[in-house]
Amino acid sequence: MAVSIAIDPITRIEGHLKARLEVSDGVVRDAWLTGGMFRGFETILLGRDPMDAPQLVQRICGVCPVSHALASCMALEDAAGVTPPREGRLLRNLMQGANFLQSHILSFYQLSSQDFFQGPSTPPFSPRQKKPDLRLGEAATRMMLDQYLESLDIRAICHEMAAIFGGRMPHVHGIVPGGTSAPATSGQIQEFRSRLKTTREFIEKRYVPLLYLLSESYADLARVGKGWATAMCMGVFPHPDTGEEAIRAGVWAGGKEYEFDPAKVMENVRYSWFTASSGGSPFSASTLTVDLDKVGAYSFSKAARYNGMPMEVGPHARMWVGNMELSPMGRELAPKHLGVRARTFRELGETFAFSIMGRHLARAEETWFVAKAMEGWLDALRPGESPLQPMPKLKDGEGYSLTEAPRGSLMHCLRVENGRLSFYQVLPATLWNASPRDDAGLRGPMEEALVGLPVPDEDSPVNAGRLVRAFDP
Repeated sequence: MAVSIAIDPITRIEGHLKARLEVSDGVVRDAWLTGGMFRGFETILLGRDPMDAPQLVQRICGVCPVSHALASCMALEDAAGVTPPREGRLLRNLMQGANFLQSHILSFYQLSSQDFFQGPSTPPFSPRQKKPDLRLGEAATRMMLDQYLESLDIRAICHEMAAIFGGRMPHVHGIVPGGTSAPATSGQIQEFRSRLKTTREFIEKRYVPLLYLLSESYADLARVGKGWATAMCMGVFPHPDTGEEAIRAGVWAGGKEYEFDPAKVMENVRYSWFTASSGGSPFSASTLTVDLDKVGAYSFSKAARYNGMPMEVGPHARMWVGNMELSPMGRELAPKHLGVRARTFRELGETFAFSIMGRHLARAEETWFVAKAMEGWLDALRPGESPLQPMPKLKDGEGYSLTEAPRGSLMHCLRVENGRLSFYQVLPATLWNASPRDDAGLRGPMEEALVGLPVPDEDSPVNAGRLVRAFDP
């Protein structure tokens, strides 16, 4: 007999989320995810001075504010026809890179690691599930606790890196329309480099090796949670001279790779607490209007779709779309812990990549890739050179931006009329991964990945929490 399980709230995630699962014979048969908070940032922005937007949108997320500041500035630059200078691009990459490192380390150590080891019987390690399914021995458990505590210092260091060029963190002041607010100094570069070295050592000696070890210890979790096995990336970290992105845009669906086309992005609202006119193209959607009495609706999240398909976004999607090279540690550890020789992420296999452990490992591997790329951007800086192309006062115009936040694809669209924002639309990663069903009735990516998940004990649905946190919604 089917049993309905409600997990409300799902803890140790960045937002507000509820899961309702239909379970029978120890397996999830259906799933519904509810985003229970209306944010309304797009409404708040209407009528504001366009230059206010980069500061206001950072409040959408205290963990990834740099990406929202960047996306807003890029959309304003598109509307004004302005291109930031070389130094501005480099400094933006370094600030966003520091934010990626901080967010990825937070995602695993502070939010997800407790799914795999037992800490002390004190908050934040308790309370825990009645049957938490923790399998590590005493030595590995002690190692994970030590790394958990060390990661707190590393995260602070990552914040400091972003603040060196951004003025503060979270919610940087250094990213502004036209580039960045101040040129780099030799002293700042030295301070940044020292912190980056410390962070990279943690990634290489702690974070990446640990995820390969856990993928072996929890091998069953490396085979579940496949979902739609689609992937999308809008591109991020442009080269300061050519504009070519270090992590390229692309789409993976049905076992094939496609070029990304922003015109194919749509928002569905059939199962969202918004009126029908609130959906459609992000370039032209109507003003967001709440409808709490809407029949069948169960979430404040819209259902973002690409060419009618649900898309997974985030580190595993970026690693898969770009077929990124694994770290030297990964190439060495994959045969030992995963039983496969692999040079690139796709060579680990689709089943692993789109699993609970595969999503976690992809995040660790991307953390290494970004840290390594940051060293190159830091070397390319020219102290004292201007990073800013002055922005003209924008009276009328429209623009959009495509980038990636740590959690996945990010798109901002805006329109300016008579010097004021008359339209603003934000498509963050949550509207992709944690979306409800779409107009065709297709589950969102996380809902689909939950279906088929083992739940051996209905009173302790630990695997459901594990899967949600692997997506890092």
